[in-house]
Amino acid sequence: MKIISKIADLKAIISEQKKEGKTIGFVPTMGALHSGHISLVEQCRAENDVTVASIFVNPTQFNDKNDLKNYPRTPEKDYEMLRVAGCDIVFSPEVDEMYPEPDTRKFNFGTLETVMEGRFRPGHFNGVAQVVSKLFDMVDSHRAYFGEKDFQQVAVIKNMVEQLQSGVKIVVCPTVREESGLAKSSRNELLSPKERKKAALISKTLFESRTFASEMSVGALKDQVIRQINAESALEVEYFEIVDGNTLQAIYNWEDASYIVGCIAVFCGKVRLIDNITYKR
Repeated sequence: MKIISKIADLKAIISEQKKEGKTIGFVPTMGALHSGHISLVEQCRAENDVTVASIFVNPTQFNDKNDLKNYPRTPEKDYEMLRVAGCDIVFSPEVDEMYPEPDTRKFNFGTLETVMEGRFRPGHFNGVAQVVSKLFDMVDSHRAYFGEKDFQQVAVIKNMVEQLQSGVKIVVCPTVREESGLAKSSRNELLSPKERKKAALISKTLFESRTFASEMSVGALKDQVIRQINAESALEVEYFEIVDGNTLQAIYNWEDASYIVGCIAVFCGKVRLIDNITYKR
């Protein structure tokens, strides 16, 4: 496994692999890897000749400086996990390498970026688009792999690929969960053992809500999920929206869309966690 920190070196290696007719798969990450990331790497390996992963904590997508400062960083552990998983190339640049000068590009994702995460984290998706578009250009892969847990991010990236007319195919992989049901996230490492146990109520409540969704109105179901999670004093729902899975716009009746997803953000102490559940597809 090669660990590369310079863009020129990465491009040179990728160019050589492509000359040999090899397909390139890409898994972008911010490090602090867990089994969810590794599942992306495994699918990438199964579908491509060469697997590239990036580790880069992107400053432009954080609208909270403390969140950026506290984001877990475990590079040596990450490298070992990727080596064991069979990754071929790890691109792990410094901030100055990725941003030799400020990236002033402004993307317009319309209503995709004004709801949910976009509403509570202004500028977040523009930062995501800046770094992912840079990485796509550098790696020039045939496919790129993302987890379904970041549901809104995936929608934004797909839109960005359309806008930039990029040739990369976006492959969305199922959310990987801990034994408790809690969605795997690098941020889980910031939870105390007690908080981690209590955070499992998020997924438990979402999965339970699916069993009786047909018996309740959309509004009543939303209220019940929020009330049930907030009943645990360690948890506080920031938002829970039931949306059209294609447009991300809120729905008010189960007949409003053929693809319906519930998306949630919850604070467990100071740690912000997201998850989602599909009600109809």
